[in-house]
Amino acid sequence: MTTIDLDHRPRLADLRPLAAPAPTLLAAARTSSPASLAGREGYRADHLGAFAVPLPTAPADAVLAVEGRDDGRLDYTHFTVLMSRTRRLALFTAANLDGSASVSVPRGGDPWAFDGRIPEEAQAGDTLYADNDFDRGHLVRREDPNWGPAAATANRDTFHFTNCAPQLSVFNQRTWLELEDYILANTRRVRERASVFTGPVFGADDPVYRGVAIPLAYWKVVAFVHDDGRPSATAYLIAQEVDVDGMALLFGAFRTYQRSIRSIAALTGLDFGALPDVDGFSNEERATGTTVRQRITGAGDIRV
Repeated sequence: MTTIDLDHRPRLADLRPLAAPAPTLLAAARTSSPASLAGREGYRADHLGAFAVPLPTAPADAVLAVEGRDDGRLDYTHFTVLMSRTRRLALFTAANLDGSASVSVPRGGDPWAFDGRIPEEAQAGDTLYADNDFDRGHLVRREDPNWGPAAATANRDTFHFTNCAPQLSVFNQRTWLELEDYILANTRRVRERASVFTGPVFGADDPVYRGVAIPLAYWKVVAFVHDDGRPSATAYLIAQEVDVDGMALLFGAFRTYQRSIRSIAALTGLDFGALPDVDGFSNEERATGTTVRQRITGAGDIRV
């Protein structure tokens, strides 16, 4: 049995400094040229037939300009992104889902890319995500636009930094995915379509990390048609607690709520048109004058 001398003190010459782990060496990210993205149709307001769901309207000074367009749209296969003019992240994304034509596209090391239609400095790239617990969180979920003959192209299109947001690993890999799984599974189960808007809540006091203000909450609005032909829409909000102390990230709790579309509009400054009229939570708030929210801990908590 080895005896440990608790009084032993090493000589200074015997000590070795503890080396900090070497930072990840980032390869130069690829950039998709405007020509390679030409002809993308993007989000369609008529995806749900007679239930037209146009893009939310954002304040003009909030949207990053896109050369050759007057609406700021960055169109991809089955989805569209509008970038924030000041935050280097998406203002919101809009995607059309079609469960009846869904195609399973394997994920095979798809590299993230800058979108060459806007300046690279207007997009938060890999530098933000290196050597920390942030995931490159898809705003438009990778599987959502993967339907029809162009499914493989749609899959690749989701891997653009315009569709990426800093989300804590536990946030991105559990709660948010459970909600997205529920939405996607139900569109497949009843062979129906859905239109989904997703985006961050930008706050004036969001903590800044590596030059990017980190959103503390994300929202999602889902529009669909019931089997009986009745149009409907629901909204969700999930918050992550992030504290930046120097170069360190301190993580707290996160919670998911079903909220009214009216409340999401108030938080984001976006106008969702007629969607609040077909949202039960928004109608209840109008009728009662009180805020309505439902804590979600599982699929059974979701009300549609």
